Amino acid sequence: RAGILHALAQVNTEIQAGPLYRVVGSLLSISCNASGFSNPNSKKDFEIRMKDPAKPFQEINVMSTRESDFSYARFSSRIRKNEISIKHVDSNSIIFEIQYLQKEDDGEYECTVVNPEYTYNGVYSAKTVVKVIDNSLSVTSTDPPTSLSYNEGEALSLTCQASTNTIQHVHLAFAWYLHKEGAQDAKPIISLDRDFTLAPGEDFERRYRDEAIRLDKLDEATYRLNIAELEQSDQGQIYCQAQEWIQDPDRSWYKISQKDAEKIPLTVKKFMAISAQNPVQEGQELLLSCGINAQNLAKRFFSVAWLWNGTELAKIGPTGILTVRQEYIDRERNGELKATRTGNNNYQLRIKPVKTTDKGSYSCRAWPEERGEDGNFNQGADQDSHGLSVKMDNVMQPPAPGEKLKLICEADGVKGQLSVTWDRKASLSTSSLFANVISLNENGVTDKAGAFASREVRVTRPTTNKFVFELADVTELDSGTYKCTVSETQPNGRIQSQTTNVNVNVKSIESAVKMALRNREPTVTVGNDVQLMCKVSGPRVPMTLTWSKETEDSNLNTIVVLYSNGSISWSGDQYRYQVQVDNQGNTVMHNLKILRASHREAGKYQCMVSVFQHNVYKKLPPSNLVNVQVQNPASKLAISSNHIIVQRINTDIQIDCKVTSRTSEFSLYAVTWELQQDAGSRTILTSDLNGIITFGKQIKESDMKRISMKHTEGPTFELTIQQVRILDKGIYMCKVEEYQQDPWGEWYLLSEKNSTTTVNVIEPGTEDKTIFTVYRNSTLKASNKNAVVRYDHPSPRQFDLTVLKSNAEDSGMYFCEVEEWIHAPGDGWQKHAVEKSGNLNVTVAAEGKLSLPLS
Repeated sequence: RAGILHALAQVNTEIQAGPLYRVVGSLLSISCNASGFSNPNSKKDFEIRMKDPAKPFQEINVMSTRESDFSYARFSSRIRKNEISIKHVDSNSIIFEIQYLQKEDDGEYECTVVNPEYTYNGVYSAKTVVKVIDNSLSVTSTDPPTSLSYNEGEALSLTCQASTNTIQHVHLAFAWYLHKEGAQDAKPIISLDRDFTLAPGEDFERRYRDEAIRLDKLDEATYRLNIAELEQSDQGQIYCQAQEWIQDPDRSWYKISQKDAEKIPLTVKKFMAISAQNPVQEGQELLLSCGINAQNLAKRFFSVAWLWNGTELAKIGPTGILTVRQEYIDRERNGELKATRTGNNNYQLRIKPVKTTDKGSYSCRAWPEERGEDGNFNQGADQDSHGLSVKMDNVMQPPAPGEKLKLICEADGVKGQLSVTWDRKASLSTSSLFANVISLNENGVTDKAGAFASREVRVTRPTTNKFVFELADVTELDSGTYKCTVSETQPNGRIQSQTTNVNVNVKSIESAVKMALRNREPTVTVGNDVQLMCKVSGPRVPMTLTWSKETEDSNLNTIVVLYSNGSISWSGDQYRYQVQVDNQGNTVMHNLKILRASHREAGKYQCMVSVFQHNVYKKLPPSNLVNVQVQNPASKLAISSNHIIVQRINTDIQIDCKVTSRTSEFSLYAVTWELQQDAGSRTILTSDLNGIITFGKQIKESDMKRISMKHTEGPTFELTIQQVRILDKGIYMCKVEEYQQDPWGEWYLLSEKNSTTTVNVIEPGTEDKTIFTVYRNSTLKASNKNAVVRYDHPSPRQFDLTVLKSNAEDSGMYFCEVEEWIHAPGDGWQKHAVEKSGNLNVTVAAEGKLSLPLS
């Protein structure tokens, strides 16, 4: 198991593949990511270095996330100006950026993750190459006037050239833009993207469909914009823009440069405009002027009518003949009312003296007159000087899923009854057509359409000229362009309409919902509880949350599912877990408690959310993985210390291995006895947790009859060898494994200790060839054939002799002799000195135990 975990935790560092071609003065952005750490949630530090092609063997420190003085002087001043930066995307990823590339930034960049762990396992750095090239993109208008002035309805044609000398393979994108006065951003008129796809700007789609706007590519570098009929809304600054795109090695496209041509002011005069002097009082003169703008004005015929509160009171025909409403004939005859043409494009209405009955709304209406072959005039489409002005606001932009979309549409210049219609064109729709959502007629009756018939959508009219649109429980699919159309029915029955659009982008549920998983303690001891906390922040929509644990093959095993209706479904052992939900407004804290954890519960955990809206389930990206580590409790195991036994041949020997300290009175033990000799090491026998003894494979059957082990109080594990032989001498190692029982009832290895006993088997009449030798009455201590003699070496300068089962025969004069050996290079070990102790007279009155501490 340990080997598998180690392999899974192998560190890998990745950087954006190069070479990355970028232009001088542009932005350089390089991503770097590290994975495979045992604790993926800890924030990693990164270092960026580079090599200059001119000095390939010199590595230059650029920037570090942990050391403020890491950078070389070459980069430090730009870092202080925030022109060079490193930003953490998450715990294991960064973005390295240079705001304004310089030629000297060309080179090989290396990203290194600083290892926060004690061991190294994997790849901790990655390299990429950055090529800084000169900007060779140029954009110019071929015939740029200082300004343009046109009348409504006239045609506009502009030409622009865009070229590049970049030797790398690049694609050019081209577009014409219009920046209206007071607008924050310029809007595209028509564009040709890097994939050579032609598309109109959002505000110009209708005219593009009607082929009133066109972009022609005349040659490799020349583009012409054609607008068939200018509208008053086309007024502003118009210019062309070119973009240079290059494809990086990862197949993604990157904009390396962009240039705008000089902006050209464009003025579009209204077809008709009305003006008046300051407010007048009764008895004064009212003077109204109406101007007409059109192509070839001097050669065309028009009729102009003056309207009061929507009712015509006077009209000048195409040949200049004046006709007035019946009620005003007398005032026209006596000079109180005059309507005249003062020029090719200007008409005036004078009323003097003004009466209180003359107050109201005045406007002028004009229409072209085409003379036929028969000399008669044919009336063209009319236009009014006053227009219905409509504007719309998005109260909440952008709304989050589950929230209410609220749009306010307000109309100015209202003269008659109003109705309103809301239409929508979905963002993901391939069609350019709008679909009706809801309408409100003049009588206040609403009508929902299509898929919105079952939705909570409504229109209210808080004031005469204001309409409020509300759509509840929105989703990302509700994004799109919403169009408000206000229609006015004037007193004379004429109907005119005005529309305005607003773009609505409902946040995706993935971006609106944020998940973060953490645990209180990354490492817990067997038997303790673990608490995981999954924080879910976002809109109040029905959610289902799933707790899962990752398996060794990187699959997920579901533990429990908490449904949006409050029900719970358990897949894991319900009695091992507890769940708790804490609702805190837009944040919900889900807690999973693992009760009395064992090693089985160790691993990586994850929470996952699915949302439910309009009968559709959507699974969101899962949370981060949190690693739960379960460690063993501290062991108190200790066993008897090492000692030496000298035993006569053909006698029985008992070697004790005693547990002197244990972790718990409920601990179980497995014991292994090994014999280490010059020829190698071999297992004598093993006793498992249940006390079942198994002999080693190298033990002969005849030896099995002489060897046994007994488990006594303490516990003590006694190894007995009967009729010891010279071949039995060596170092006997006792290995004791202590096992504890986990909350599942399974036994696990807690710790392991071992001790050794040196056994020396001697024959009668021969001296033991050890450094420490004990003599009795000038004879090596070996007279009592039933005695068990043990040598102990508790300290470097102390040797103990113990004679078990001693009797009167063991009485006598004792002394010890110590030899000092030194190692001579080339000659091996040589005896350096011999020292004999004083005599000690010992009398053993009865059978017992004789112990002599000798120094």
